[in-house]
Amino acid sequence: MKRIDIAKFLVITFIVISSSMASAAKRDSGSLAYGEYGRPATLDPITSNDMISLRITELLFNGLVGINEKQEIVPELAASWSSDEEGKYYTFKLRQDVKWHPKEGKEAEVFDADDVVATYKIMMHAKTITPLKVRYEFIESVKKIDNYTVEFTLKRPVLNALAKFTFKIIPKHGPANPVYLNREDPFVQYPIGTGPFRLKEVTADREVIMEANPDYFKGKPKVKEFIAKPFADQNIMNQALTFNAIDMIVLVNPRHIPELQGDKRFILQPYNALSYSFFGYNVRNPLLADKRVRRALTLAINREEMLSSFFNGQGTVISGPFAPGSWAYNLDVKPEPYDKSRAVELLKEAGFVEGANGMMEKDGQALNLSLKVPIAKESEAIKRVVLAFKGYLKKVGVQVEVQFMEWQAWKEAVFEQHQFDVVFASWVFDDSADISSLFHSAEVGAWKNNFGGYENEKVDSLIVESKLTLDHEKRRTIYRKLHAVLADEAPYTFLWTLTNYSAYHNKLRKVAIHPYKFFSFADSWFISGGK
Repeated sequence: MKRIDIAKFLVITFIVISSSMASAAKRDSGSLAYGEYGRPATLDPITSNDMISLRITELLFNGLVGINEKQEIVPELAASWSSDEEGKYYTFKLRQDVKWHPKEGKEAEVFDADDVVATYKIMMHAKTITPLKVRYEFIESVKKIDNYTVEFTLKRPVLNALAKFTFKIIPKHGPANPVYLNREDPFVQYPIGTGPFRLKEVTADREVIMEANPDYFKGKPKVKEFIAKPFADQNIMNQALTFNAIDMIVLVNPRHIPELQGDKRFILQPYNALSYSFFGYNVRNPLLADKRVRRALTLAINREEMLSSFFNGQGTVISGPFAPGSWAYNLDVKPEPYDKSRAVELLKEAGFVEGANGMMEKDGQALNLSLKVPIAKESEAIKRVVLAFKGYLKKVGVQVEVQFMEWQAWKEAVFEQHQFDVVFASWVFDDSADISSLFHSAEVGAWKNNFGGYENEKVDSLIVESKLTLDHEKRRTIYRKLHAVLADEAPYTFLWTLTNYSAYHNKLRKVAIHPYKFFSFADSWFISGGK
């Protein structure tokens, strides 16, 4: 029976890939289909809080300014800008040749100052749930000077303020509700932007098809079509690449790297995203509210062994809340070593005793935890990580129930309902190293990034202090303190940062990858022989 099931699986896989190959052959040679591990929840730049969605918004939208490959600030929707000597007022002169993607059956509308003002007001509205709000709290107001001039007033001067105006602008006529944006608004699934590509179709399988914008103010992109294809299994996604059903994988499973390195059709391009993986704890659970328990869970797992076994050692074990590639990371705080004995000691210090079955319990309540993971069961590497976590914790008397969930169901359980004890996930950062939305107490609530409900007055104070300083070195010092506090508090078990690789067919040319947004420079990519 087992052999028959496996045979059926192989046949089904072959049929799916063969079908995809046939459709790939029919695609215009200027189309680029890329594989994503999972589905985007929303497609607009305000409510999106996952990397799959963020990458798509890079193709559909623009900010007032952008960051080029040399990490220089460059014009986007703003043609020029100026500020006062104190750095409290920023005035942007807008381009006058920008059009919004047209709504179906209608003429394209012109971009102007009203769109910038509307975007900021929607983004900061109390009823709009967005991870961006905390980042832009330093802005006091925005006003329209004329149709193509806007002025932002800051509550206080901030360090490197201009670089923060990369947030994407949405059209005032886009959302059904012009006041605030929620996930029920049709705009979040069918957005219109000013970007190099415009949304053509979202299929029933959540394939997102985008076509080149002929009216793009920088010139029509050379790639005719981008197609984001979601996969629930990384092995099948890798097979889709090797069978020419897709042209690119955004993030390659480390186990597939040797195979792809040996295939001359593909280029493996490393990129160092500011990212890390973690086990996050719901401190609303009284058993996890004690930091000794959280620290014990960190000590109980062998992170170096997991990184070596499951990711071929292609990464670095970390100790705290900043990515190691960031200027904010505190190298003096070393990752806790694997120490099973010390883990048991900490659990006993927290009041746990070993029960008759060898499991830890306190006041008659066993230390049983639910671990929710946002992937299908077939994902090999991640499945091994979470099962190893379960195995390590069982050795110190902690029972873990692993629940694999579809991506959207996982997000609702974790971000909206907070029905979990432990989650396995990853964060990807921009260069600001701003972790306030992850750990500040004001960010506890539905659809906010502090989904574990962590609150700490010292952490809040350091975060606020970091936002008030204009001195980069002082901010670095504050972040080093913050790193040390959170390493000790252990709201997460900080795991590792991986060396990321994209794989793509060698017919793709001039591929430059943004380290965390990926598609920022895609309007310059082209396909050899493409139309």
